[in-house]
Amino acid sequence: MRIAGKKAVFFDLDHTLWDFEKNSAITFRTIFAKHNLNLDHERFIELYVPINERYWKLFRDALITQEELRYGRLKAGFDAIGFEANDELLHTIATEYIRQLPESNHLFEGAIEILEYLKPKYSLHIITNGFHEVQAGKLKNSNIEHYFETITNSDMAGCKKPHAGIFEYALKAANAEKGHSIMIGDCIEADVQGAIDFGLDAIYFNEFRKEAHPSVTQVHHLLQLKDLL
Repeated sequence: MRIAGKKAVFFDLDHTLWDFEKNSAITFRTIFAKHNLNLDHERFIELYVPINERYWKLFRDALITQEELRYGRLKAGFDAIGFEANDELLHTIATEYIRQLPESNHLFEGAIEILEYLKPKYSLHIITNGFHEVQAGKLKNSNIEHYFETITNSDMAGCKKPHAGIFEYALKAANAEKGHSIMIGDCIEADVQGAIDFGLDAIYFNEFRKEAHPSVTQVHHLLQLKDLL
């Protein structure tokens, strides 16, 4: 069933349009090869993904700093695979990872097609908890920057999703009305529930078909948005 009355569409970036896991794995592979690290890359990634998710939740909840996020998730990943890395190496890799990550530009299947479809019908915007310098590089290098009229990040807003303040900041920047806007993202807590609690309609990009309340509007592929918008 189509969602009527919308004029502005707000997207999350990582895990929604920009394929974070694929790009992250490529970046780690390049860095590990550069430093001749003798470890199982695939196993590291398998262990790192849930660790990264856990650290991002701590960061969203303001329980750790940006530096603690960048260093801590890496150390926890190496600890999990049983690879000893000293502080100097950890800080070096953490810095290189942030610098190199935006250079990878894999998007989710259908991302360009759905942006092309939506662009003539709606004003398009980004709301991300990611860091400004990193997110800007991702948008530019994946060649989707031009689709969006505004890009709101947590540094600009002074708070992170699911805090109502970041949605309020994004709407004001976009000159958009709450009732005529909708949020699309992969995180049920930050993107979907955060938007709904703010009074903004939301669509859950549920690629892995995780269990969600029946009342939550969801898609499993980006092109399914054509059926809703």
